[in-house]
Amino acid sequence: MSEYLFKGPFAEHIKNHVSLKQAIGYKYESEARHLLRFSTFTSEKYPEATMLTKEIVLDWCSKMAYEAQANQCARSSILRQFAIYMEDMGIGAYVLPKSYYPTEEQYVPHIYTEDELQRFFYETDQCHYVSECPYRHLIMPLFFRMVYSCGLRSSEARLLKVADVDIEAGILTIHHSKKDNSRLVPMSDELTERCRNYSANVNMFSKETDWFFPGLNGKPMTVGNIYHNFRRFLWRTGISHGGRGKGPRVHDFRHAHACHCLKKWVLQGKDLAAYLPVLKTYMGHDSFEETAYYLRLTADVFPDISVKLERWYSDIIPGLEGGTDETD
Repeated sequence: MSEYLFKGPFAEHIKNHVSLKQAIGYKYESEARHLLRFSTFTSEKYPEATMLTKEIVLDWCSKMAYEAQANQCARSSILRQFAIYMEDMGIGAYVLPKSYYPTEEQYVPHIYTEDELQRFFYETDQCHYVSECPYRHLIMPLFFRMVYSCGLRSSEARLLKVADVDIEAGILTIHHSKKDNSRLVPMSDELTERCRNYSANVNMFSKETDWFFPGLNGKPMTVGNIYHNFRRFLWRTGISHGGRGKGPRVHDFRHAHACHCLKKWVLQGKDLAAYLPVLKTYMGHDSFEETAYYLRLTADVFPDISVKLERWYSDIIPGLEGGTDETD
């Protein structure tokens, strides 16, 4: 846990709020850094404040000229939670109404078709050796297959240690992922065999604490390296990209995994009421709503099964506009 030196009139309250969040299981690191900046802001501009007034809240939450709408919404949400905490503690505070600032249009994930997946993975197999990143040609074919086949977040795959990949049992151990959740993720026999072959070439002399997908200087593969390779493979596959923030994204492999699982289960006549909790656990979702979101997405992407989904599960299918909080 990082120690932050909060200052200003609300320093002690911010410290207690962050400590409470972390005590009940949240990482609350990025949020704490936001509140650290807020504490500096109030120490400089409102040093004599005794209450978290509407003036202070709106001043801090006002949109910067260079700022994306999503970032403003994130900042205001963090301060809103802090204000609620102060209210609960009996301290005067203005609580910003929920959805006070308009959100940007929600990104709709790109669900890769089977043909697109085959062509994309073929291109990863053509990745060649470069001295600047000596393991790139071995990492890329496995990394993207693992993200899709196991429905992982990109960060979960990128930050795997050697000890986290059981190449005998075929099980991944995901530590401290989103909302500090950990879980075990079984792999298919084919993916497990790929991991064995990969480890024999890359991790033969590695320690258990080394990165499974090593980058340079003892660090894991970087987000930038993965993104740039992903864009190159997309281009060679012939899948158009709308530019940064427009998609398709690496994270869409995770969305595709969930939708493809649901489609297969529907076609097999499985009882999704029984299988959705399995998918929730496998993907590390914090709530059932995150998993149920994929029912709507699956129905929209695969019209041939949408009638069945609407007929059997209409009461638990949310609207796409509700969002899923499914980001890294």
